[in-house]
Amino acid sequence: MAKIKVTLVKSGIGSTKRQKATLAALGLKKMQQTIEHDDSPQVVGMINKMKHLLKVEEVK
Repeated sequence: MAKIKVTLVKSGIGSTKRQKATLAALGLKKMQQTIEHDDSPQVVGMINKMKHLLKVEEVK
């Protein structure tokens, strides 16, 4: 399975509770924090909902 590196580049302070819960589900708590996830449809869906706050890279 491919890996995805996700970095929180903008704050989630003004976000709704649902968006904050999505960030928590991705494992992102602090600014500039980077987490690696497997490339699954569930993770890609969460990333697509929060793409305005995230930077996504593919890990080789």
